[in-house]
Amino acid sequence: MGAKEEQMAHMKTMDGNNATAHIAYALSETAAIYPITPSSVMGEVMDQMAAKGAKNLLGQIVNVREMQSEAGAAGAVHGMLSAGALTSTYTASQGLLLMIPNMYKIAGELLPGVFHVSARALASHALSIFGDHQDVMAARQTGFCFLASSSVQECMDLALVAHLSAIDASLPFCHFFDGFRTSHEVQKIETIDYEDIRPLVNWEKVAEFRATAMNPEHPHIRGTAQNPDIYFQNREASNLYYDAVPGIVLENMKKVESITGRKYRLFDYVGHPEADRVIVSMGSSCEVIEETVKYLNAQGQRVGLVKVHLFRPFSTEHLLRALPSSVTCITVLDRTKESGALGDPLYQDVCTAFLEKGEAPTLVGGRYGLGSKDFTPGMAKAVYDNMMALQPKNHFTVGINDDVTYTSLDVEEEIDTVPAGIVQCKFFGLGADGTVGANKQAIKIIGDNTDLYAQAYFAYDSKKSGGFTVSHLRFGKEQITSSYLITKADYIACHKAAYVTQYDILEGIKEGGTFVLNSNWSLADMEKHLPASMKRVIARKKLKFYNVDAVKVAQEVGLGGRINMIMQTAFFKLANVLDFEKAVGLLKESIKKTYGSKGDKIVNMNIAAVDKGMDALEEVKYPASWATATEGAAACHCDDDEYISAVVRPILAQQGDKLPVSAMDPAGFMPLGTAACEKRGCAIDVPEWQVENCIQCCQCSFVCPHAAIRPVLATEAELAGAPASFATKDAIGKELKGLKFRIQVYAEDCLGCGSCAEVCPAKVKALVMKPLDTQLATQKENLAYADANIALKDELMARDTVKGSQLQQPLHEFSGACAGCGETPYVKVLTQMFGERMIVANATGCSSIWGASSPTTPYCTNKDGFGPAWGNSLFEDAAEYGCGMGIAYEQRRGLLAMKIQEALKDEAASPELKEALQGWLDNKDDAEGSRKYGEMIMANLEGFDSPLAHELWHMDDLFTKKSVWIFGGDGWGYDIGYGGLDHVLASGDDINVLLMDTEVYSNTGGQSSKATPLGAVAQFAAAGKRTGKKDLGRMAMTYGYVYVASVSMGADKQQVLKAFREAEAYKGPSLIIAYAPCINQGLRKGMGKSQEEAKMAVLSGYWPLYRYNPELAKEKKNPFQLDCKAPSVDIQEFLGGETRFASLEKMAPEVSKKLRAELAEAYTERYAMLKQLADLPYPGTSAESRGLRL
Repeated sequence: MGAKEEQMAHMKTMDGNNATAHIAYALSETAAIYPITPSSVMGEVMDQMAAKGAKNLLGQIVNVREMQSEAGAAGAVHGMLSAGALTSTYTASQGLLLMIPNMYKIAGELLPGVFHVSARALASHALSIFGDHQDVMAARQTGFCFLASSSVQECMDLALVAHLSAIDASLPFCHFFDGFRTSHEVQKIETIDYEDIRPLVNWEKVAEFRATAMNPEHPHIRGTAQNPDIYFQNREASNLYYDAVPGIVLENMKKVESITGRKYRLFDYVGHPEADRVIVSMGSSCEVIEETVKYLNAQGQRVGLVKVHLFRPFSTEHLLRALPSSVTCITVLDRTKESGALGDPLYQDVCTAFLEKGEAPTLVGGRYGLGSKDFTPGMAKAVYDNMMALQPKNHFTVGINDDVTYTSLDVEEEIDTVPAGIVQCKFFGLGADGTVGANKQAIKIIGDNTDLYAQAYFAYDSKKSGGFTVSHLRFGKEQITSSYLITKADYIACHKAAYVTQYDILEGIKEGGTFVLNSNWSLADMEKHLPASMKRVIARKKLKFYNVDAVKVAQEVGLGGRINMIMQTAFFKLANVLDFEKAVGLLKESIKKTYGSKGDKIVNMNIAAVDKGMDALEEVKYPASWATATEGAAACHCDDDEYISAVVRPILAQQGDKLPVSAMDPAGFMPLGTAACEKRGCAIDVPEWQVENCIQCCQCSFVCPHAAIRPVLATEAELAGAPASFATKDAIGKELKGLKFRIQVYAEDCLGCGSCAEVCPAKVKALVMKPLDTQLATQKENLAYADANIALKDELMARDTVKGSQLQQPLHEFSGACAGCGETPYVKVLTQMFGERMIVANATGCSSIWGASSPTTPYCTNKDGFGPAWGNSLFEDAAEYGCGMGIAYEQRRGLLAMKIQEALKDEAASPELKEALQGWLDNKDDAEGSRKYGEMIMANLEGFDSPLAHELWHMDDLFTKKSVWIFGGDGWGYDIGYGGLDHVLASGDDINVLLMDTEVYSNTGGQSSKATPLGAVAQFAAAGKRTGKKDLGRMAMTYGYVYVASVSMGADKQQVLKAFREAEAYKGPSLIIAYAPCINQGLRKGMGKSQEEAKMAVLSGYWPLYRYNPELAKEKKNPFQLDCKAPSVDIQEFLGGETRFASLEKMAPEVSKKLRAELAEAYTERYAMLKQLADLPYPGTSAESRGLRL
């Protein structure tokens, strides 16, 4: 083999997380992990490699342990290192913040651990899962050494430098790279073979490290407490270790160069040897700046770039050596913000370096790219242009328009620095339609089977599945360093027809480019469905335009909405990246590899999709007249309020980057009721109401995850001008006499899960799923009529019945949750019961993302403008956050009660006012009473001549008792937030907890939690979980004064309502654990059957229903009530219907069988034990006198 072939043999296509984990596995014996985006993948790779039996350099399988939080992971890492095992961990953002206390300890004890960090923004005015350097900058003072990578290849190489240097220096290293832009960018890179690493390791230092480990056979004491006499001196005793680091890192960079041929230095200079203007930067921006440097220097400018690799310890000497002596102006770029500081960290370091040297060129600092804000060559050019000014702007921002404090640089033009011959492709997809997965496959196929280089990056919104995704793919004959989004595409595919009016899909497409649309439209349909502007671009740029009805093909082969294989086949057919026949072969191979564990049926469906997909592609012969088209589809939003039109619409149209600083609320607050304007129209099929079959039970509305189907009650008069299709029937029930009833579908807001149709109990279904385009026009008209002419009738039936609850306005609608979500139905029903007086503290997780992804929220207000006040603090502290809110209201309402007592004594108070004041005092902790008497007080304040009147008037929002709720998932309640949850339940405060249990960390992609049952396969439990589920309900019951309920909507709606009502009414802490099926569990039947799955869970004994009500104990009754009968369905049937249990059967049938048998036995025992508990008499009462209890 020639050098070139050998090199290609070691080339693999992967992302930054995989590249880093490849090295971490080789040089770790132990690892402690906890999931957090975007670093979770590193922990997943470690766990998967261990599950497959991969060996590290010591010939062992790495011992990978998931902890309950990042604080726990850091503690475990400290212990692993203290006992002499080479250890690494992987984290980001809030996770790194939780590790800071332990980082000081690990550094202070000179332990060679390595933290790999996919650097991410921190939650301040809002959470952001996206990339910048705020997290590593918050840990820079811990005593760790910090090493930065700026590309996927560097992740592989510098991860190795970090591990080698930690061993050599006896100091911990934090190796970091940009979250998403590097962690998730897929690149074709050269891998480093484990056997090539072995000779680079300083095994003597490893032996020395082991010799100083904690061991009773040569013991020592560590972690002592020191007094003022010696603490300071001891703090300085490790200085020599830090002094040696730059030399050690440099040495290891040379060692890595010796096996890879790739050269790195502590500070790498690229650019003109006599540059006058130089940027100093760190992370993926270096790739962009380097491309810009080449472009500008080719035009005769003299510019350069210093890439910072070793950030701590910061070596002035090496920085100065890297800079050309000709430099007259330096700009330091920081990807972080330190409010109130003189400058951001890297800028301050460079300034100090020059100050201590004694002479300096002009130094300016700027901030860019917070929260993954794209950093482009045009922005890099603006930074170089700024340095040409007589007095360059300092402390600038670039990439935004700051019209408040005017810090931003103007970016004159976007320049095209992508090398010639690189093909650029963009794919617009719908979350969970498989687009992203398919593009990853395409990149791997091209990267691993041709000599082309490949790059892929995926831009998401924060919706769950059903969100908006754009894949950016580049291919070419040379290395691709363009780490920014594609602005000029050769190929654009739009996988969702509705997008043509929502987004500017063809923005920046090249002349003669290819456009592929997935739709069921004919050319005649396109005349009316495509916007005029799109037709003009197609014709004027002479695009090759193709259409494919991928949904039809997917449904024919049984794949439902997963159109990825069909669209991928179209891509290979049209993009000419490699021979089509060869591509099809490789595609089929990759299908077998990817979906093998999901069963042959899935594999065969996907292969059929490829075969049918190639014939479904049709070229659209559009008329030349499109070049001047003025007619076409247009989106009209004429009745929007200002916030919607000025902020929400631009963001929804993917134009949020252009919004100026002045459009933002300084504290990040957001109004309610904004999700209603999205009208995403992304369902394939929506329900059609069959009036004659309907029995008016309203179960369809009850279970809808998105409140997109609701009952309407109308009087004859209200129906006078109704559209012909506005069918109604006489309302059933004595309370509704004389009214007409209808079920109204919100077709544009529906996600098409089919849950409503599945749950309909009518003999002949009253809901039938029909294609969206058959329903849209009529149902939009009907909905508009109902909204404008029919009043809500929410006073007629009790709120805590299934039907009565659905006649209340849901104050949670059209969220970004997945179709068929198991969580949102609970929250929606809760808002129908208590929404107008709810305060919600929400743990970070799925429920905070579908609950408050800027710029829209599903929480909304009623006709009085009242609705849930919702806040999210962190992942770990939701219970404490909610507890604090409860305490604040207790105190503030206590002050109100004081004022009311004073007013009662006041001569000037009228008898009516006194009656109202007394009534309020007697009922202040009763929801209905406090509201009623509060309104009476307000009505009688007129004529109350006292300063108190003014005070009471201004405290009017405190009269009604607030309903304080804490929402979170199982990752929060069972793991990271358990300590706080336990404390708050123990406190005895009157607060309510809704824990939505999906049995995995849903939001980060399905990692195992302590709610994950025995034998389930999840991320971080690739070989099936080997411990059972924590019984949180029973643990909480041991307090005796905590109300606890275990509920499952699909199994018993009435019991859910009872639990909600009792929990809210109980004057103490309440915990409701709600079973929530989730897309991560892999329901074989599909998420449309999530209610049925929740029912099966109860019938099979997998999920018990019970209520523990301490109020009953006061009446000398057993407080524990079991609300489900003995299991009547085989639990194995239930387990077999979910991929999380079924996939282990494929991987390790014997293990699966054993674990499933153990699980079945444990759950049978649990039922028997709960039954015993429910049948016990109350202590001290005789069983005979109990009478019958239902």
